[in-house]
Amino acid sequence: MAKKIRVGVIGAGRIGKIHTENIKYFIPDAEVKAVSDINIDGIKDWAAGLGIPKIVNDYKEILKDPDIDAVLICSSTDTHSQISIEAAEAGKHIFCEKPIDYDLARIDAVLKAVEKAGVKFQVGFNRRFDHNFKKVKDLILEGKIGAPHIIKITSRDPAPPPIEYVKVSGGIFLDMTIHDFDMARYLSGSEVEEVYANGAVLVDPKIGEVGDIDTAIITLKFKNGAIGVIDNSRKAAYGYDQRIEVFGSKGCVSADNDLPTTTVLSTEDGVVSDKPKYFFLERYTESFVTEVKCFIDAIVNDKPTPVSGIDGLNSVLIGLAAKKSLEEGRPVKL
Repeated sequence: MAKKIRVGVIGAGRIGKIHTENIKYFIPDAEVKAVSDINIDGIKDWAAGLGIPKIVNDYKEILKDPDIDAVLICSSTDTHSQISIEAAEAGKHIFCEKPIDYDLARIDAVLKAVEKAGVKFQVGFNRRFDHNFKKVKDLILEGKIGAPHIIKITSRDPAPPPIEYVKVSGGIFLDMTIHDFDMARYLSGSEVEEVYANGAVLVDPKIGEVGDIDTAIITLKFKNGAIGVIDNSRKAAYGYDQRIEVFGSKGCVSADNDLPTTTVLSTEDGVVSDKPKYFFLERYTESFVTEVKCFIDAIVNDKPTPVSGIDGLNSVLIGLAAKKSLEEGRPVKL
């Protein structure tokens, strides 16, 4: 039996715990050997229940450990780039949650450190691994719809995040829409050359008070001539709304929301189906497993990771352009 990839998880908040549990139960080629978190007392029982032998407060102890092959960086966004650089210098393969950073110079420093060290680096754009969205991509690659002309992405949350989170999130474009920017690139097969963003505060006035918006429409122009439209809201009363459509020269392909069941009740009072799955943990459960499986597979079989550092950089570039477009009220070229 081949040696398992030994993983250290840095940051055991919501997403860190999900990745840790997924490795434990669904990824036989890997094992979590260590977890670090600044709230070590809050994770001891959880980690012990999973049989994780090493629980530390300081992530540097994981980076110094010669028995760790790879790290999953699931800590707060403002720590991603520094930990990524240190992990690369320590020779660890890196899975980093999005975004790498909000600052382009720091992202560049990460990419250089990764290249110099020769380690694997993957960014956590999990939606690429959703079974619905991947099927759409596969059909595009098979030429079923011809050349993509229009990419439409709807992404609406069921409720806005806490204001304290909004303050440090980097804004809607770098926190929420960044997933949609990556999806637009993924589906179009092209890079964005121009962004035009329009937005408003229609959900929670407090979001506006801290300098952000909660409702947005973004149009994208791609280098291959395609056009993209993204619509975002921080609150859809009916649940987590995640839909895509790609219209092409020979046809159209779309993916609708995942529902808890496909049951449809039809009576004289009307036709009723389930609301969409509540939020991203329910909607994208499978994708979180698959993205880490692909990361481990890239290490085991020495393959490129499916979501590269350049993918992470380009989505931030689009997000910064959208932010500038909103501020200046004009299209912005990348």
